[in-house]
Amino acid sequence: MRAAWVAIAVAVVFVSSCAQKDWIDQTLVTVDVTGVWEGDIHSSTGPGGGGLALTLEQKGAKVVGTSRLPATGGQNNGTVQGTVSGDTLRFRDQRGAFTGELQVNGDDMTGPGTLQNWGPVTITLRRR
Repeated sequence: MRAAWVAIAVAVVFVSSCAQKDWIDQTLVTVDVTGVWEGDIHSSTGPGGGGLALTLEQKGAKVVGTSRLPATGGQNNGTVQGTVSGDTLRFRDQRGAFTGELQVNGDDMTGPGTLQNWGPVTITLRRR
């Protein structure tokens, strides 16, 4: 009887370790973000907001492109690079002053980010 309990305990441990997300699930690319995305960026902690445009090109999981933020007087315009994992785009500009983690849903994407001198921001974009 004791051997049966040991076998059950081993099976439970084995099955619970198999339930973890597989590395392939974490690297799977399910969306294509290539194109021009336009919308808004708004400060989460105070005044500040305006237009935002990302022009992106995706190859596999890697994404490169440009950002245009007229509300910052052009100081945060520049190149961006990032990755797509599942339906999430993570990006940053070349200086690390502008970052985002956006959930992609068809031709819309939204999520949190950070912008130098603004702090946390909310980004909402639509593919043009």
